[in-house]
Amino acid sequence: MVRQHPADLDVVTGAFGYSGAAITAELLATGRRVRTLTDHPGRASTGTPVEVRALDFDDPAGLADSLRGARTLYNTYWVRFPRGRVNHDVAASNCRTLFHAARAAGVSRIVHVSITHPAISSPYPYFRGKALAEQALAETGVSYAVIRPAILFGGDGVLLNNIAWLLRRLPLFAVGGTGDYRVRPIHVEDLARLCVAAGTSEVTSTTDAVGPERPSFLELVRAIARAVHSRARIVRVPRTLIPPLAAVLGLALRDVLLTAEEYRAMTAGLADTDGPATGTVRLSDWIATNADTLGIHYANEINRHFR
Repeated sequence: MVRQHPADLDVVTGAFGYSGAAITAELLATGRRVRTLTDHPGRASTGTPVEVRALDFDDPAGLADSLRGARTLYNTYWVRFPRGRVNHDVAASNCRTLFHAARAAGVSRIVHVSITHPAISSPYPYFRGKALAEQALAETGVSYAVIRPAILFGGDGVLLNNIAWLLRRLPLFAVGGTGDYRVRPIHVEDLARLCVAAGTSEVTSTTDAVGPERPSFLELVRAIARAVHSRARIVRVPRTLIPPLAAVLGLALRDVLLTAEEYRAMTAGLADTDGPATGTVRLSDWIATNADTLGIHYANEINRHFR
């Protein structure tokens, strides 16, 4: 197949979302042109330099047309939790459709944002689906890089902001068990730099995207509480209580605050790695710098993606 594409065009799925927006900003800063495939074209700001196309997995030929002419595809598409007919198996199948459309379009490089510790045998559908997506990518024969973050922070991220929001407003904040399970967050701009660097390489690779600090979850909550001057009492409760407590809070907030799978995977150590840091922004520094604004407003995940 003869691959014809201008050297300056890349495609990002979800360029107006969280990690996709950071990757897009990094690409534009380096002089690249960006086209996005998105479910949310209305998020495009007036005068955006980003070319907008539909992300329609039911139209593989249309996807290929939208990818044609690009050098690199940066894929951030995924679903955090099942909703409607889309679950993690469907998301993995959608990724396969996208990757094969990229191959048909002559895209020469794919950078895929995955998760730490994906495994086909995982008891957690999220991690199993991510492994299936990685497997589908490897089967295409296109040069690729897989970037595996655990937890993201920075920008308009949800998790740390909403922990701070709860600490600012509730008299109690529950931590399951001892809270000694560790997390390895990376700043979203560090993730973007890793992705763009991988996009310019020709080496097939897999990289854990992790920051320089590895606090326990309890240490993380305490650090945020200190930063926002929370008066909440941080209490340890049996781990089995956290999913139902999160579900009740989610109903009150009309959101999915934390899924049982997310919590259990974190307590199983899947948000931590032993490898070297690949990001440079220190979580503790970022919390201290952003203490005045962290958690002022609740970040509703369902409003962002579905309403």
